[in-house]
Amino acid sequence: MDTSVLVAIAFRERQGAAAHRRLESFDLLVASNLLEAELRAALRREDAPSDAPLLNRISWVSPERPLSPEITVVLTAGHLRGADLWHLACALYLAPSPRDLSFLTLDTRQGAAAGKLGFAA
Repeated sequence: MDTSVLVAIAFRERQGAAAHRRLESFDLLVASNLLEAELRAALRREDAPSDAPLLNRISWVSPERPLSPEITVVLTAGHLRGADLWHLACALYLAPSPRDLSFLTLDTRQGAAAGKLGFAA
């Protein structure tokens, strides 16, 4: 999962309700621990209260090695910002066969890259 999903929920953006329903359909939510930093930074920037319940269901992936092979694969799917690249590389680290994993994002470019890589939407 990418941070954009939780940001939409936290700030009650137009896509937030649908994103929340989508999250509820999964038994397991996994994200890079970068998501926590990005979410907390967004909340702080907007002077919003910390929304820890959004983070409570997440299991964190913390790779114990460089993700160079995964990053190389992700870059074949297009140009991405560093954080977006990292989230997708962590997803590949978890599921070398992308068909085995849904990748949730509200970011158009990242979603297109995830689709090219074969992740379920």
